[in-house]
Amino acid sequence: MFKLITLQDTIRIPPETFGKPLEKVGREQVKQKYEGIVDEELGYVIAVTGIQVSPIGKIIPGDGATFHKVNFSVLTFYPIIQEIVEGDVVEIADFGAFVRIGPIDALLHVSQLMDDFISYDEKQGVLLGKETKRKLTAGDQVRVRITAVSLGRAGSSGKIGVTARQPFLGKLEWLQMDQGKEESTEEKEEKTGQ
Repeated sequence: MFKLITLQDTIRIPPETFGKPLEKVGREQVKQKYEGIVDEELGYVIAVTGIQVSPIGKIIPGDGATFHKVNFSVLTFYPIIQEIVEGDVVEIADFGAFVRIGPIDALLHVSQLMDDFISYDEKQGVLLGKETKRKLTAGDQVRVRITAVSLGRAGSSGKIGVTARQPFLGKLEWLQMDQGKEESTEEKEEKTGQ
């Protein structure tokens, strides 16, 4: 889930940047500190927006910099277990597919793809269902449910597990085909019932 969160912090303005516009230097400092981090409370911080730097700063003895309060907003992505998301398949491997959801790639394990025996064709980069003949390749769009979330610690990016083995989940093309089959079955039932 994407969120826009308002935060407050104190930033250090280095002495070599004195004389430059405070808002510009403050923006650079906040972006450097927050963009790209993974936090247990915030999730994945994608971008920093709406920065307001207090023009009044403090000097701490022994440090030539000034310290200013800053108010800002961050755009975050926090994956929630049981949330349904859509993403693009970015890589296929023998053990599953990686699906880009938000700023991270989630693992769609072969056991969670479909109710079918699945084989992997390394040359074509395809996961293929034996009975259904359904194929999953890089670039396909899928709808999945988040089943596991482990936010990264100490610089790692974290891991997300997803499933497509539930009704109305899977490759979007398959879902449209299944919906078309259901509609034609309903039409046949209506005609025979009249």
